[in-house]
Amino acid sequence: MEVNLSFHGGAGTVTGSRHLLTVGSQSILVDAGLFQGLKELRLLNWQQPDFEIGSVDHLLLTHAHIDHSGYLPRLVRDGFSGPVYCTPATLDLAKLLLMDAAKIQEEDARYANRKGFSKHRPALPLYTSEHAEAAIQLMRPVPYGQWLELGDGVKAQFRNVGHILGSAMIELHVPSEKKETMLVFSGDVGRYGVPLHSDPAAPPVCDFMVVESTYGDRAHDHRPLQAQLSEPIRKAFDRGGTVLIPSFAVGRAQLVTLILRELMNDGDLPDVPIHIDSPMAVDATRIYSHHLRDESLDENLAEDGTNRLFPRNVKFHRTVEESKELNELPGPRIIISASGMLTAGRVLHHLRRLLPERRNLVLLVGYQAAGTRGRALLEGAKTLRMHGMDVPVRASFQSLQGLSAHADADELLRWLRSSEKPPPTVFVTHGEPEASRKLARRIEEELRSRCFVPELRDAFELGQLSA
Repeated sequence: MEVNLSFHGGAGTVTGSRHLLTVGSQSILVDAGLFQGLKELRLLNWQQPDFEIGSVDHLLLTHAHIDHSGYLPRLVRDGFSGPVYCTPATLDLAKLLLMDAAKIQEEDARYANRKGFSKHRPALPLYTSEHAEAAIQLMRPVPYGQWLELGDGVKAQFRNVGHILGSAMIELHVPSEKKETMLVFSGDVGRYGVPLHSDPAAPPVCDFMVVESTYGDRAHDHRPLQAQLSEPIRKAFDRGGTVLIPSFAVGRAQLVTLILRELMNDGDLPDVPIHIDSPMAVDATRIYSHHLRDESLDENLAEDGTNRLFPRNVKFHRTVEESKELNELPGPRIIISASGMLTAGRVLHHLRRLLPERRNLVLLVGYQAAGTRGRALLEGAKTLRMHGMDVPVRASFQSLQGLSAHADADELLRWLRSSEKPPPTVFVTHGEPEASRKLARRIEEELRSRCFVPELRDAFELGQLSA
């Protein structure tokens, strides 16, 4: 039985993960992510993929982040109707993320039409809330370690990979006349020894590994996370400034608030008000609390039957009116708002207000993809374009990579080595080109595995590679 693997996203870029495995007449799509960042990448979301959408039999999600799940409603809009399998926690989070993604696109389209700064007449969303709801109806929860029979002898299971609540690597077994072919899709690999999420499980022995390379060319700052956060925040407070933390609503927002609680409890930061201006981050935290015993979470997260995710003085902002209240409040205070790469959402309104003032601080706590406003800040932009205007950059800003939920290059090698046997063939994906190439070279040199760095639309016949 012929087995083919093709890459329709997450190849040559760090977003848009979509890997298609065809086994005979059966098609299995691993992840359905949105492209983000550069305009040339975002435009790919509007193009029909190079596979027949209606022919996909099964879709397996590694986790709920939008660069892995956010294209699903568009697939449904264009004819996909098969089951979508994921872990129970991923299902809970995906309900939030997909509905929020649809809402943001609808709101941004309406705002662009009202203000007239879009080149399109009218500006349209990629998909609507109705498409997101239809996608959610297709999702089926499968616990870690439970084999999922996909037909024709093909089976799959999810294994904890540490990255966020419910995130998983996917182990796939494909039968053949000679010997079973075993594949592992890493999804996004988590880190070792950090708060909130557990360490990633060791990958099983496999013939083919598809591994991410988001930080494949660099190492994180391994100083204690508390030390990384406290120093720049304290300086901003001394200036009477407001600290804006653009944060992914799932995973990062919870980690940041957990660390802030510890800093304030220990007296390392004053008890200033903390505002979480993201309805999805609030709901995501409740989902984290509901899944406190999930094996992807730190077992010490529970505290006397409750959880310790939030400091005492947090205020939640759900409505637009509650968000606008922040415009009148002076510093020192902290505002946590999505999105983490400054691409869309409420955070842009706060950024437009706070960025021109030198006393304020913008604290970047995650990866900033090429083409995003966050990356532009890191590269020294003097102004940022948002809502049809150029906003001057006068506030301080700092990037704390040690807060990333992605393994760095050394941790990715550590994870690969934790298997009983290195994979003979590795596809290095989900990274910017140089990061992927550098990680591939290290894997070849240190593990003696054969590596491929696929480009968009590349396809491989696995039988030929193993011959």
